[in-house]
Amino acid sequence: MLWGSRRPLPENPWPPVDPQQLRGATLASSVGSALEYYDFYIYGLASALIFSPLFFSPLGAAGGLIASFATYGVGFAARPFGGLLFGYIGDRFGRKHVLLITIGLMGLASFSIGLLPTYHQAGMLGAILLVVLRIVQGLGAGAEQAGATTLISEVAPRRRRGFFAALPFVGIQIGTLLGAGTFALLALADKDALHGWLWRVPFLASVVLVGVAIFIRLRLKETPVFHDLEKHKNVNRNPLGVLWRSSRKNVLVGIGLRMGENGNSTIYSALLVAFLAREGGVFQGDKFIGPTGLLIAAGFSAVMVVAFGALSDRVGRVRVYRYRALFQLLFAVPAFYLVTLGNVTLVWVVMTVGIALGVQSMLGPQCALLPELFGATHRFTGVAMSREISAVFAGGIAPFVGALLLAATGQSWMVLAGYSAVLAGISFTASFFTPETAGRDLRSVENA
Repeated sequence: MLWGSRRPLPENPWPPVDPQQLRGATLASSVGSALEYYDFYIYGLASALIFSPLFFSPLGAAGGLIASFATYGVGFAARPFGGLLFGYIGDRFGRKHVLLITIGLMGLASFSIGLLPTYHQAGMLGAILLVVLRIVQGLGAGAEQAGATTLISEVAPRRRRGFFAALPFVGIQIGTLLGAGTFALLALADKDALHGWLWRVPFLASVVLVGVAIFIRLRLKETPVFHDLEKHKNVNRNPLGVLWRSSRKNVLVGIGLRMGENGNSTIYSALLVAFLAREGGVFQGDKFIGPTGLLIAAGFSAVMVVAFGALSDRVGRVRVYRYRALFQLLFAVPAFYLVTLGNVTLVWVVMTVGIALGVQSMLGPQCALLPELFGATHRFTGVAMSREISAVFAGGIAPFVGALLLAATGQSWMVLAGYSAVLAGISFTASFFTPETAGRDLRSVENA
């Protein structure tokens, strides 16, 4: 078990798969993932590139960047509370209800950010409202991915759960393509227009994704696993209590596994982008390079996340996760050294390898692994807590802490390399405490 050994599965795994329900769940989860990561990238890129002069201009360039990334982190700090609240609802009343609420909260917050007054229009009011909306966004996002992974894992066939659970996360790459592509285009615009009104367009445009997602999710069916819980009167009235009593180890394992994946995702998508775009750097403040690199990486990532999810069906979740975390750790020093050489192509190669072959290769098996760690009565809450507590300590504070360290070390690339390696090392270590879960019967109320 320690090394990802596999046990043979029954020839006729229960429950029988409803192809129509599987397609609907995949589509509903994919659109939600696209919206979350569209929001994630446009907010992260806006924090790295334009929020400082728009909302925090009195703090200067370095202080404004730190303040921008602090508001970015606030959203992550809110996510565990959203995960706790909506995890309870998902385990108590059903998975599909949560997915409607979360998509509405995220969409409302993102759209409203596009209407905010800047510092020059209303002083600090705009910054205060930005923080409030970021909290609302975080509450919704706190259960979105937990809901998507739980939903699709409980609907997918056991033998191919890794493949199907990763498939909706192609939506992440669609969201990344939309978000990074939008900012790559905005970087070409006149600076006055960008800071005047054009920055609002990506946030306002999110209403389109929200409308599509709500339409699809209104037609969702509840999962067979939750129906089975209801049928046998096994729905637990206090899933958090059950989680606390029986699942603390698995939650800690989930948090550890997420550190290298989620933390490095944020380092590459926000902190590195800010590092590349800094004034006086080797690229002389060019704001086009980072978003373009993310755009390229997203194209490869759409394939890689599914490929590594499918691979975990064949060789086991743990084995794939462990060696991809090790790859991310070993790649850190050469990666961040190479981006300092002034070669744009090298930067794009580093971003593509780090995200597609590093981050996504861990996310692929993780999509099925986290739901498989927990029993059916408290699965949603367990996945949400694992994902969102780690999101605070990995993704949420990474840009803020990284910006502080960069400022303290004179913008040394070694800060980025060390940060990336430490987070990957935590996930590598956590994999040795992770049980192999591939093909597990998700009707079971026991933990893996």
